[in-house]
Amino acid sequence: MEHSKFSLFSFTGKMKILHLSWMAFFITFVVWFNFAPMLEMVKSTLGLSNQEIKTLLILNVALTIPARVFIGMLTDRFGPRIVYSALLAICSIPCFMFAFADTFLQAAIARFLLGFIGAGFVIGIRLVSEWFPHNQLGTAEGIYGGWGNFGSAAAAFSLPTLAIVFGGENGWRYATALTGVMSLLFSVVFYLNVTDTPKGSTYFRPKHLSAMEVTSKGDFFFLLIMKIPMYAVLALLAWKLSPSGINMIGQDVVYAIDAVLIAIYLLEVKQVWQVNKNIFTTPVEPIHQYKFKQVAVLNGLYFATFGSELAVVSMLPLFFSDTFTLTPVMAGMVASSYAFMNLMSRPGGGILSDKFGRKTTLIVLTAGLALGYLLMAQVNSSWPIGLAVAAVMACSFFVQAGEGAVFATVPLIKRRMTGQIAGMTGAYGNVGSVVYLTILSFVSYQTFFYVIAATAVIGFLTLFFMEEPQGEIAEINADGTVTMINVS
Repeated sequence: MEHSKFSLFSFTGKMKILHLSWMAFFITFVVWFNFAPMLEMVKSTLGLSNQEIKTLLILNVALTIPARVFIGMLTDRFGPRIVYSALLAICSIPCFMFAFADTFLQAAIARFLLGFIGAGFVIGIRLVSEWFPHNQLGTAEGIYGGWGNFGSAAAAFSLPTLAIVFGGENGWRYATALTGVMSLLFSVVFYLNVTDTPKGSTYFRPKHLSAMEVTSKGDFFFLLIMKIPMYAVLALLAWKLSPSGINMIGQDVVYAIDAVLIAIYLLEVKQVWQVNKNIFTTPVEPIHQYKFKQVAVLNGLYFATFGSELAVVSMLPLFFSDTFTLTPVMAGMVASSYAFMNLMSRPGGGILSDKFGRKTTLIVLTAGLALGYLLMAQVNSSWPIGLAVAAVMACSFFVQAGEGAVFATVPLIKRRMTGQIAGMTGAYGNVGSVVYLTILSFVSYQTFFYVIAATAVIGFLTLFFMEEPQGEIAEINADGTVTMINVS
């Protein structure tokens, strides 16, 4: 592993990989969020109701939860180069489907399938961890996450303008289709320019593709418990679409979805057992053990950080237009200050993590996160708007720096399973966003911010059970020899 300096403006070696990775992630986010900024145009062209528009927004994030887990597994097995290239190419298809949809059903199917592109994030986490030493890893993952994440803000700024440039009532279609073309072209660029590891390094693959390995009996049950919220939240989405929610699907369909979710969970229990049953008879050597509670704590923190970010980005324009009676365009510009912070905050969290240690950084940022949302809950129409924007930006610094610090830690737990761990933690971010947005549909903005602050406090308390990644992790080569990888 080269320990050469971190020169951001270089485009060779590991820096080239970092730049191509964040560009790929950036494009996935532009495609994933190419719909929100053009809601009104889509609504009028397709003649959709408010309820149908809300449904499309929910469908857009639904599939991302299982997709992140699945893509994480594929990445560990086949390597980031093939998986990222394939994801960018394949997901351009539902993007084109959406651009040229004529009915609500066509648009709904396309948005649901596009949830898959939201899983691209996980692939780059593993790729970047292969190329950077542990003392630069937080910084590199932070830049990857922050600059890539900026794709949603870039879509919000550029797509409505592009739609106007194309003109006519179909302008939004061409703007949307253009993001699909970008995705397709970049998949080729990525495939031709990236390798999974530096020359001479081994790409460690998990022994099993079907389920995550654990290394103690307690962790076996812990893993099964931590899987439940990912299914529960999909059941929650089904309920939201049911007659008791927005009445888009019948009650019998909801029962069918719930039955399928239970069946898939039971199948997963079986796979986890198949992969891990040997730990009940032969203990795992200490050198190969890892603690699943590390993964669980990071899952919870990402639920509060990225989960709240996705939820808040969705509701902030409305919050500003309601609170300060702004025009939709003004409210959108003001609200984008939250996403804008990603360029600096997420790398900032990674840099702090490299410098001051993983655990300390997470404790400080999570405390700041709780205070930030308590502050947001105080914002009302009597505040000067400048002060409200400052509060939003202060809060979003802690949220996004927290995300950077979480993913500065993820690759240090078990190298060959980095994709799987990143997939699960990433999925928990989406679980958080669905939970928070569902809560928002029942309560006031103030209560919504208080709820996020409360979950951040719980995350803060779990951090005292987390152990700082120390020393080295062991990985076995194909020939049976062991490689030790520094993590501190």
